[in-house]
Amino acid sequence: MPTKTRSYYSTVQRLQTNVGQFRGKYAFLNTLNYTLGADQLTVFGEQQMVNSGIAFYNRYKGLAKQGTPFIRASGEGRVIESARNFSQGFNQAKIADRTPDANYPYPILVIPEGEDFNNTLDHSLCTEFEEGTPYSSISSYAQQTFLATFLPTVIKRLNRDIPSANLTAVDTVNLFDLCPFMTVASPPGVISPFCHLFSLDEWEHYNYYQSLGKYYGYGPGNPLGPTQGVGYVNELIARLTGKAVKDHTTVNRTLDGSHVTFPLGEALYVDVSHDNDMTSIFSALGLYNSTRPLSNTSIESTETTAGYSAAWTVPFAGRAYFEKMECAGEKEELVRIIVNNRVMPMLTCGADELGRCALGKFIQSLSFAAEGGRWNFCFAE
Repeated sequence: MPTKTRSYYSTVQRLQTNVGQFRGKYAFLNTLNYTLGADQLTVFGEQQMVNSGIAFYNRYKGLAKQGTPFIRASGEGRVIESARNFSQGFNQAKIADRTPDANYPYPILVIPEGEDFNNTLDHSLCTEFEEGTPYSSISSYAQQTFLATFLPTVIKRLNRDIPSANLTAVDTVNLFDLCPFMTVASPPGVISPFCHLFSLDEWEHYNYYQSLGKYYGYGPGNPLGPTQGVGYVNELIARLTGKAVKDHTTVNRTLDGSHVTFPLGEALYVDVSHDNDMTSIFSALGLYNSTRPLSNTSIESTETTAGYSAAWTVPFAGRAYFEKMECAGEKEELVRIIVNNRVMPMLTCGADELGRCALGKFIQSLSFAAEGGRWNFCFAE
């Protein structure tokens, strides 16, 4: 049983053991049977990915009608399943558009995860980032510092509401976590009763707590966070320019050196990964370079953080589109990035009012990735 799942199960079991009878908004705990696994893709999650495939087809219908995307997935089970559900949705949209595809089910290139395999969709290689001090503990420090500003009051309220509960800080954060997880465990996505245990203000604090985790764990707040996304960005450069990948970080040279496993010149590509890896990729692209280090003592609005929020960047079934386009009146191809339907400003390459940068300027803005980020700090001497 994964660590997170074990912790959630322990919290629910101890609550049910310690408390004789739950009342009011806590009454659902009398009969709750927690069985959700942390690494499982729920029915609701499956449908989200089907919907994502449908949306992708409809957005790029002019290209999608003529062919199928080249699809890769990082090697964890639920990621592979997500890729399959995405392709199912893409194919459904094709059929609905009266352009059935004989190539379905589409091949999916699965790249194994772990420290023994180069994989730009998984962050396992950089040992200092994974295990070293201070890189591996920066986000925990930021989150724990922030929790101290609001969680004790929440714990006190809950223990007053539920006599004999004896909830700890870990238990209380688990109860917050169980709101979204139990919501998506419901096939139609019915809001879980766990969500009603906390006030709007408490949820705003929890939301910011999660943003701190991503920002200081895998984002710009961690000196090695953006470096974990460098390999993928260098692959993106190769796809946009039609030139071979240049990278000495996480790129798998065997796969990327083959036109079969890393084709160039395709109209559509789909890569399926994890939220943490997406955070590092966004950071390596410089999408949040204008975000100042997040405060770990008070909430900052998305206006203050220049649009940075975990809820905005990596929600369940989060996605990003990297678009290359030719436009009338433009001498050069243009690039635009859309994260969860939000056009990114791309200040690093002088984007226009539609969020578009000239391809050349966009590539120039990616010098951090092209130079390998801070990969030289990844392995202690």
